[in-house]
Amino acid sequence: MIETALLKKMVFTGVTPIEKTVSDVSSLINRNLKMNGLDLLDLIPSQTVKTSFFDPQYRGILNKLNYGNEGKSREKRRCELEQMDESTIIEFIDEISRCLVPSGHLFLWIDKFHLCEGVSHWFKKADLSIVDLITWEKSRIGMGYRTRRKSEYLMVLQKKPNRAKGVWTIHNIPDVMQEAVNTKEHPHTKPLILQQRLIEATSKEGDLILDPAMGSGSVLLACKNINRNFIGCDLNGKDS
Repeated sequence: MIETALLKKMVFTGVTPIEKTVSDVSSLINRNLKMNGLDLLDLIPSQTVKTSFFDPQYRGILNKLNYGNEGKSREKRRCELEQMDESTIIEFIDEISRCLVPSGHLFLWIDKFHLCEGVSHWFKKADLSIVDLITWEKSRIGMGYRTRRKSEYLMVLQKKPNRAKGVWTIHNIPDVMQEAVNTKEHPHTKPLILQQRLIEATSKEGDLILDPAMGSGSVLLACKNINRNFIGCDLNGKDS
């Protein structure tokens, strides 16, 4: 459980007065919560999160490319997950931006379709800027009528003021990283080592890390490995 003194510091150091109490947040730390991510974000005080990850369940690429294999067993689990429309994604991003400390980072998972189409309008109201892009090479081939997808993309956003010195502390992370994952338990499992290194680069021990659509829980595990405090949930979470 996160220390009460630390929570008090997080709750009361925002620029504007915060009406949340310590008890609102303390019971939610370092758990795999089963709840709607927007409901969780509503409970988190402004400017208390150092780093956030967000992996929306995109419907766009399936609709646009019409792969035609959604009924096959290897894709059925993906399609059964609740999809997020664009307005919902924007609402998540706006709320994550509110929760981030100044110069805090949001790591946003995007697919090839959204990378090509552009997503800058998602951040139009949020106090966020795109500062980098990381490619995750998954070591396995996915869907595609033309080229078969073998990678995903992690867009790096930073809350203003944009700066790297003193905020990003590890400088040997490449912009293309290869890491295999096991998707048997969850179809959208993300790379543990990559996420863990990014958390280390953008936070310190005891900082609060957010994932409001935590899926397999890889960010929670990464936080446990390196002594960060985690807050996050998923519609299919375990409430543990």
